[in-house]
Amino acid sequence: MSVQLAYDLSKTEKRWMENVIKENEITRYMENGRDFINDEEIWEKLRKNRKPEPQRIRDILQKSLAVETLEPDETAALLNVEDEELWEEMFETAGKVKKKVYDNRIVTFAPLYCSNLCVNNCLYCGFRRENKAEKRRRLTLEEIKNEARVLAGEIGHKRLIVVYGEHPLSDARYIADTIRTIYDVKVKTRKGFGQIRRVNVNAAPMCIDDLKMLKDVGIGTYQVFQETYHHETYRKVHPAGTIKSNYGWRLYCHHRALEAEVDDVAIGVLFGLYDWRFEVMGLLYHARDLEKHFNGIGPHTISFPRLEPAANTPFIQQTEYKVSDEDFKKIIAVIRLSVPYTGMILTAREPAEIRREVIPLGCTQTDASTRIGIGAYSDRYNEQEAERQQFLLGDTRSLDEVIRELAEMGYITSFCTAGYRCGRTGEHIMKLLRCGREGKFCKLNAILTFREWLDDFASEETKKAGEKVIEKEIREVKEQMPEVYPTLMEYYTRIENGERDLYF
Repeated sequence: MSVQLAYDLSKTEKRWMENVIKENEITRYMENGRDFINDEEIWEKLRKNRKPEPQRIRDILQKSLAVETLEPDETAALLNVEDEELWEEMFETAGKVKKKVYDNRIVTFAPLYCSNLCVNNCLYCGFRRENKAEKRRRLTLEEIKNEARVLAGEIGHKRLIVVYGEHPLSDARYIADTIRTIYDVKVKTRKGFGQIRRVNVNAAPMCIDDLKMLKDVGIGTYQVFQETYHHETYRKVHPAGTIKSNYGWRLYCHHRALEAEVDDVAIGVLFGLYDWRFEVMGLLYHARDLEKHFNGIGPHTISFPRLEPAANTPFIQQTEYKVSDEDFKKIIAVIRLSVPYTGMILTAREPAEIRREVIPLGCTQTDASTRIGIGAYSDRYNEQEAERQQFLLGDTRSLDEVIRELAEMGYITSFCTAGYRCGRTGEHIMKLLRCGREGKFCKLNAILTFREWLDDFASEETKKAGEKVIEKEIREVKEQMPEVYPTLMEYYTRIENGERDLYF
């Protein structure tokens, strides 16, 4: 359905907005009426930990290698390192932590934008209500099905992150319907079939009852970015009178999701709204508060997108907090070291050359073949047509091209979604990640799912590069896990013969 959202909110929209926020679902997680982000305390820790001794930094790195969440003072010390050689040690250690926890794999996914209708007015967003240059649209379920057919049957994705603006026409019921629709799509491929096996959701904060509804239809990870943890900046960029202006409602949405028994939650910051050192500290505080309230369960993933240009959005050019490429590398390394168990998502906002440079610093997931306009996969319009999307992309390469490059870098692309169906989520996966055992399961399933994808979708050039990686991975399994090697090879042969979705 096509809708042009007027400058003024309708009565229906206003009534809906009045009923979204449940104050008792904010205050129940607070301590003494305050949220867990204390701006003054964060700045004090950054000041107090200036000019850290090299040995102290090296001791902190050992803690990261033990897969222990850092204390705020420890992350503040890392952020204050000035010596370039010490930063190189930190970059190297971040890569080692990733290898220890996640082995030699990169997970790929695609975003599917279902609606850009929005009642909010965020200064940095192309979807904001006042942006009349934006072409507004909400996909029908039939259009969702068409998008999923392309993603699962032509490109070969197994995971999606579905994205929605905040609006009564894209509420929890609509989201639930889209998830069901996507899971129902099954498309014949060269040797088997294509199907989306994991639907993650990037949507507005919701109440516990709505989150339970999404849990019931098989939501994957529930992803919400705080955008900025700095209270004053948050108020400036999220105008009063909008749902999103309520800092606490957004801050505690992951707490509500875990209370609703959603398996995994994902946090993130839009770097460029405020000082990047403060924001990294905010991510750490967020992870630690989730761990405290939910028996050690922290964020399944952390994202770290940078502000990118968007149609008719002058704020982006005016911000004084743009993050340089060098500081971007530091952000990724410090997040990996501070929350060593978490997955880390690198997006196609970044150009290919930056993605090549920062993947070794600890990234575990990336999108590819990305199109972020509404209906963009089946419509096939020019992806840089700004008025149909939220921002402009830096990397528009195909999944085949990205996978080939990853293989040439020595990484295996994993399409595994087995953990979610085997109960390796929440508290269970946190324990497996911290002890390094999850990487073992993932290695096996990465081999099987990569074989699937190569046979069903890869170009000949990518297939050759991918098979070299598979051979190396199989040798490692034979050496490191001889007890499971026979079963792996049995499954592998069955997949070569056309069976699909076998996993450990």
